[in-house]
Formats: sequence, structure tokens, C-alpha cells
Amino acid sequence: MSDSTDVAVSGAPCWVSLMSRDLRAAQDFYGAVLGWSFRPGAHEEGFSVALADGDPVAGIGAFAHTFRVAVSWTPYFAVDSADETAARIRERSATVAVGPLAFGRGRAALAADPDGAVFGIWEGHRAKWGVGRGSAPAWLELRTRDTFAASIFYAEVLRWATECEDGCDVVYKSDQVVLREGTREVAVINGGAVESAPDPHVRPRWHVYFRVPDVDAAAAAAVAAGGSVPRHPAPSPLGREATLRDPDGGLFTIVS
Repeated sequence: MSDSTDVAVSGAPCWVSLMSRDLRAAQDFYGAVLGWSFRPGAHEEGFSVALADGDPVAGIGAFAHTFRVAVSWTPYFAVDSADETAARIRERSATVAVGPLAFGRGRAALAADPDGAVFGIWEGHRAKWGVGRGSAPAWLELRTRDTFAASIFYAEVLRWATECEDGCDVVYKSDQVVLREGTREVAVINGGAVESAPDPHVRPRWHVYFRVPDVDAAAAAAVAAGGSVPRHPAPSPLGREATLRDPDGGLFTIVS
């Protein structure tokens, strides 16, 4: 499989969405900080698609109250069968909180892994969108207590590292489990050394990294728009980066 693939392969991240409380307020904040514009979702009220230079970047929906979840960015992974994947999630002592339900041109479900990190699955049309490509997020990171247990769970549920050519591979790199779609590294599972004891102080969650042309300017814009900067701009292996919090508490990282 090469990097010329237009759509996400099975098991790969295929979208990210913000579970917000107030759609208009979220649009105002992310428009000011990340320069996004928005168009209404084609099939659901209370949902919009964020655009960067006309290309889809992410979804924002006013669903936090409906689903009684914290405001957060959630990655969705492409699957061939939402029902079969949901069954595998439940079989491994994890939770399917919502769905699978019909949504637009496919079916989706919202789940939580055994440690409580929220993620989604998607069966259906896969847009020309991919982590690390164009305007899409640069990187996804699962911050978890036990790298080994988490990697086993997601590999079994999403069929990573199988014999199927149309799928994702995993590699171990610097005490992290890295997910690869073709030759591109699209996500990492990070919880300390693979064989180390689980860290009880880590709150498991998926974390999204977005590209910006100027990290310092975006951080300043976040404060001006009512957000905060839990981790101020500093150099990192990915480039200059900072972690921001939107006014409702949603965390994300920006990187140059």
C-alpha cells in the first residue's frame, strides 16, 4: 500500500470531531485560533464541517449535552462493519456508548476503551482526508496508563497489524506504539515504557494535534477568544508546539 491512497484504509483514523456544548461559540473560537471557516453538515442539525483553504478538516457538533460527555476532540477510525467492530469492543470489556447509528452516508458509533478513552468508529463513505495530509490534523496521540494493554485492545478491535494488505501496521519506537498507514505515521499510543507498570495518574484520552503557521500567534488568539494555554509554546520533535484549551475545556495541541 502506498501513500497515494485517497481514502483511509480499514482501521486508520478517518475523521476527528469536537463534542461541543455550543456550536456557534465553538465556531467563533476555532475560527479565530485556527483560521477555519464552516459549512453546515449535510445530514444533521447542530453539526458543521470545519474548512481550511476550502478543504474539510474536522467536524464540530453540539452533542456534549445530548450524549452527556465532556467537551473533547474525538478521533474516528474506519471499519468495514460497525456492528462487528462494536461487538469486538464489548467482548473486550469496553463500552459502546452510542450506536451504531445511521449518520449521513454511513454508520457511526461512539465508544470508550477499557480505561475510558473515548473514540469513534465509522462504516461508510470515507472522504479524501488523512492524518498528516493537507489540512487534516498532523497527528493523533492516545495518552493512556498502560501502553501494552491499550495497543492490544485497539489492534484486536480495529484489526491492526493483520495479514490483510488493506490495513494498518504498528511498530514499537522509543517506548511508544506507533500506528502506520502505509509509510505515514498517523497515531501513537503513549503511556510510558511498553513493559512498565501502568501509571495511575494518567487520565486516558485521545489527543489531537493541528498544524498552524504561527504557534505563538495562535496561542495568543486562543487567550483573546476566551481559551487558555496549559502548555506554552516550546520546541518539540514535531516542531514548535503548544497545548490549548477552548472555553468549554476541550484540549488540543497546535504545532508548526
